[in-house]
Amino acid sequence: MRQEQIILSIENLEKHYGDVIAVDGLSLQVRAGEIYGLLGPNGSGKSTTIKSIMGMLEIEGGTLRIFDVDPIREPKKARELVGYVAEEQILFESMTPEEIFNFIASIRKLDPIKTKNKMVKLLSTMDAMEYYKSMIASLSKGNKQKIQILTSLIHNPKLLIMDEPLSGLDAKTSLILREIFQIHIKKGGAILLSTHIMEHAQSMCTRIGIISKGKLQAEGTLSELQDIAKSDGDLEEIFLKLTDQSEDAKESIAMLRDED
Repeated sequence: MRQEQIILSIENLEKHYGDVIAVDGLSLQVRAGEIYGLLGPNGSGKSTTIKSIMGMLEIEGGTLRIFDVDPIREPKKARELVGYVAEEQILFESMTPEEIFNFIASIRKLDPIKTKNKMVKLLSTMDAMEYYKSMIASLSKGNKQKIQILTSLIHNPKLLIMDEPLSGLDAKTSLILREIFQIHIKKGGAILLSTHIMEHAQSMCTRIGIISKGKLQAEGTLSELQDIAKSDGDLEEIFLKLTDQSEDAKESIAMLRDED
């Protein structure tokens, strides 16, 4: 069986904030042709891991590689290989989508005509063409999210890092984005997907890594995670069990239902 190319490699990643250990010896790989779900409770180290991959944070230990590029030492080169959607929307509010796309194409030295044609096509599939010349500040949260997603795709990166990409999107756009993801991985790309919505992760991800307190608690397909958790439940049930939240959740629900 052919071994898929490793696009993202994290080995023994360590990140501290003072005395707080945010990421504690995390290791994982994302391969070509897969959507890897990175799941964890709030404060588990997901955002710190993603920002480290993007070269936005210094790290205390371990190695990161996007192909053979170290994003800590060569952040600019690494970002050329990545399309990134942050959980917090990062857009120039005073610009239009057209201006943003032209700006990115210029910086990345992309063909302006091909770029425009690609963006117009994608905007049309997302029912957002009417906002092409509208200021970002005037758009709804969902339409801003569409533009942010499109900026991550503009340079055809091999690796997409998506932090809650479906946030604010309507059902049709969510379906279109899922298809974009499938086309991307079928072409040999890879996606690192971080989300709190278990249904999204269960339906979209090829493999899933569950982290808690900065450590990788379990990794695998849904079936493999069920074996690890000794449960035939859905991903939400498995996630709560593997992050030691299952009993706390049951107790909280019991308190809410207690009418005495």
